[in-house]
Amino acid sequence: MENLGELIKTGEAVVVDVRTAGEFMGGNVAGSINIPLNEVPYRLEEFKEMKKVVLCCASGGRSMQATQFLQQNGIDCMNGGSWMDVNYYL
Repeated sequence: MENLGELIKTGEAVVVDVRTAGEFMGGNVAGSINIPLNEVPYRLEEFKEMKKVVLCCASGGRSMQATQFLQQNGIDCMNGGSWMDVNYYL
């Protein structure tokens, strides 16, 4: 997959925040969508419709779990780490 910063800056990738809805409402990357980690396995079809996915959370731990799961299921995605790090690229 390409450079993380480029994917985010160009809007080529969908930014998915895997924190809880409450955490997401407390601050998030502009234009990102919220799919909490516990819902990821049940929403595979949604992920399959996204061309490229960058995942983020509070520190990068939950987004790493989601990234590994999605990659095992054939989804083109990468871990962006903390949502604040992802936000930096915008």
